[in-house]
Amino acid sequence: MPQTVLITGTGRPYALGFSLVKRYLENGDCVFASIRRPSEALEALKQEYPDRLHILTMDISSTESVNAAAKEAEGLTSHLDLIINNATTASADTMKELPDFNLDLIAPAVNVGAVGPIRVVKAFMPLLKKSPIGALVVNISSEAGSIGKCYRTFYLDYGTEKAALNMLTMTVRNYIKDDPNLNIICIHPGWIRTNPGNTEAPLDPYEHAETLRKLFETKRHDKDGPVFITHTGEPYPW
Repeated sequence: MPQTVLITGTGRPYALGFSLVKRYLENGDCVFASIRRPSEALEALKQEYPDRLHILTMDISSTESVNAAAKEAEGLTSHLDLIINNATTASADTMKELPDFNLDLIAPAVNVGAVGPIRVVKAFMPLLKKSPIGALVVNISSEAGSIGKCYRTFYLDYGTEKAALNMLTMTVRNYIKDDPNLNIICIHPGWIRTNPGNTEAPLDPYEHAETLRKLFETKRHDKDGPVFITHTGEPYPW
């Protein structure tokens, strides 16, 4: 049965979000792809799938923008079956250690990378509740958000936003725990070649997107399994 899917952070053609859009479209699903600024690659993809790809302009750092996008989506679909919160951010100082890091950059990163996905969940919740197959929210987190596994002296912004995203995911999970038709998880997706120059990362975004797509379907109704998982479905330390 075809799904209706919302994916955030989809504008870069070499990154995970765009690859997920392609995989779901190729699977026959209807996709709402959100972007903050225009994407030529996404517009070209819409020419291939004019009836099943809807492009939403949405800034997840803004409640007003997210609510407006949700209202637009409500005019185009009766429900959502899956949200993949892929959009994230990192500051220019992300690779710097404490003496050189501008600490004022942490709060804006958390606003985008942690609060942003939950803004999306809140605004689109009415559509999620109308899913005929049971709705799933997947928050793309990172091993960098694990406090138990933390080893870096940098990523003060990125690691903090992902740790906060994990906490918010678990809090929302507690909120919806008694609803059998809603589920939420967060995932460390692995090291993916999301930038053209990144040749060290082992995972190709397009190939890996299919691995993740199949994994997500095993988690749709899994209310008792681990909440923070790896791309192999194994639990990852909080």
